[in-house]
Amino acid sequence: MALTLYVDTARWRAHQQTIVQQFPGIIPVCKGNGYGFGNGRLADEAARFGSDVLAVGTTYEAARIKDYFSGDLLVLTPFRLGEEPVPLPDRAIRSVSSVEGVRGLVGARVVVEVMSTMKRHGISEEDLPKLHAAIEDVRLEGFAIHLPLDRTDGSDAVQEISEWMERLRNARLPLHTMFVSHLKSEELARLQQQYPHTRFRARIGTRLWLGDHGATHYKGAVLDVTPVSKGDRFGYRQQKVGADGHLVVVAGGTSHGVGLEAPKALHGMMPRAKGVARAGLATMNRNQSPFYWADKQLWFAEPPHMQVSILFVPNDMPTPQVGDEMVAKLRHTTTTFDRLVDH
Repeated sequence: MALTLYVDTARWRAHQQTIVQQFPGIIPVCKGNGYGFGNGRLADEAARFGSDVLAVGTTYEAARIKDYFSGDLLVLTPFRLGEEPVPLPDRAIRSVSSVEGVRGLVGARVVVEVMSTMKRHGISEEDLPKLHAAIEDVRLEGFAIHLPLDRTDGSDAVQEISEWMERLRNARLPLHTMFVSHLKSEELARLQQQYPHTRFRARIGTRLWLGDHGATHYKGAVLDVTPVSKGDRFGYRQQKVGADGHLVVVAGGTSHGVGLEAPKALHGMMPRAKGVARAGLATMNRNQSPFYWADKQLWFAEPPHMQVSILFVPNDMPTPQVGDEMVAKLRHTTTTFDRLVDH
């Protein structure tokens, strides 16, 4: 009995091909929990559609994935002086976001990231003169820029990259390859037309692996069903049941990511109002679960356990049976499944 990720493999791969065709020279991103699929599986998929480079998050991920993918491995986290050394093959390419970092990687293959409006990390315009001398001691694979997802000020992504291209050109730095993130296909085409002698390579993860929401779904198996009456005590904290119904134990708990979520940026009054309402219900120990039965979202009977959740199903709903599976709407990047089933 498991929390299962079901994949409509043909549909999932058809979406991959659509993205690959829209972004020539795409570099698939494979990091964290592998966008819910596992990094090993994504490495196999990237090799299947012929990618020559795979982007990973950290050196530790690169060390784990190197036996699953034979092409180059681009480490996205920038190198820092004094970091723990991790043995990697020569096909590993390190990202660098400072002149000091470049100087600390003599002989290595590097991609130099420039500071974007993300303001996360990157080389500044003022550091470009120093960079010119530093790159002589490394094997420069190109420059990179990581862009924000939303542009609430109405600014243009292509213009931001173009401005950096001109800065790099004025500093007489090589512009043979630029690695980009969070661009639309038409924006990438505009850049390629504007700078025909530079190869633009899009690093893409979420859009590639999770762009077709209908290609995947999670389901948790029902493990136990217990009838209860209003006032009965149950669970670790011996709370009282609020109405007649059934307590349903379903596969999927905190170790899977159930009940865990990352903070969200809320825009507009309606999302904020819903957030306030959820917070108010939570103070009364009323928390909606990600599990659905008979097309209705169920409530947690109590906070999820490590590997299972206990849900309340009222008497006015069909009663689940042991062995049934409940649809679970979970965030891929925070979920770990027990098994993956291709169908």
